[in-house]
Amino acid sequence: MYAVIKTGGKQYKVEEGQILKFEKLDGETGSEIKFNDVLLYSDGEKITLGAPVIENAVVSANIVEHGKGKKVIVFKYKRRKSYKRMKGHRQLYTAVKINSIQI
Repeated sequence: MYAVIKTGGKQYKVEEGQILKFEKLDGETGSEIKFNDVLLYSDGEKITLGAPVIENAVVSANIVEHGKGKKVIVFKYKRRKSYKRMKGHRQLYTAVKINSIQI
């Protein structure tokens, strides 16, 4: 059994008991969060598609932690022009454990 949800401008395939890292979400560690934008649901035999979302479908999860991802280095360089720029970025994330998928 799995579902495809949309959060943070991206789509994720989720299953019960799975821990995923999403873009930063509001909420405290240990609190419950619900995702209402369920795009697809499969119970192993039958697949249900939304147009664009499935009505009354909810994926509930608990927030495990908040953190920062690995550093990404952005390096700009132009040869023979003495131009170099280096910048780092660490994306904020929220780790979430999926509890249940309800249709």
